[in-house]
Amino acid sequence: MTAYFGILEVGKLKEGDVVLVSGAAGAVGSIVGQIAEIKGCRVVGIAGGKEKCDYLVNTLGFDAAIDYKSENIYSALKANCPKGIDVYFDNVGGEILNAALTKLRMHARIVICGAISQYNSTTKVQGPSNYMSLLVKRASMQGMVVMDYAKDYATAAKQMGQWMYEGKLTSTEDIYEGIENFPETFYRLFNGDKRGKLILKVLEE
Repeated sequence: MTAYFGILEVGKLKEGDVVLVSGAAGAVGSIVGQIAEIKGCRVVGIAGGKEKCDYLVNTLGFDAAIDYKSENIYSALKANCPKGIDVYFDNVGGEILNAALTKLRMHARIVICGAISQYNSTTKVQGPSNYMSLLVKRASMQGMVVMDYAKDYATAAKQMGQWMYEGKLTSTEDIYEGIENFPETFYRLFNGDKRGKLILKVLEE
């Protein structure tokens, strides 16, 4: 639901848009990218590690992937989005948001869904120093919380269910078992050691 309303309602997605997604191998980002592909956009995902980047391109159908752990994010954006970005769906904040701001096209839209890179910071939260790009490109940056769209959940569920039935949309679950593994599993949210929806299965005896 977060992906659906974030990219379509807040991101105002249009056919032919260039869409950049951070945290692209996660539960939300992976769905955002697939919806953008369904809608006829060029989709570039940002993820950590070759395995995740291969997953984005080879399994989910993204047009390209950027490995922020091994690539210079500014150079990679220039190479993969040479004409700029129409929609940036941000799940991480920090330096990647700052870099994306330098590649905006006219009237671009930035969806602020999360800022995972900043949640456990022990220093001052890093804000975007390149925010003047919003002015120059007449762009918008808007936060979104999925609960605001609760009245339309049924419509979204019906559409996404249809896409799944048609084989256009897939969802991955990364499942771990046992309440005793909660701390380690929870930490995977922040260290990137997961793919898709992270689930801890609590077994009943």
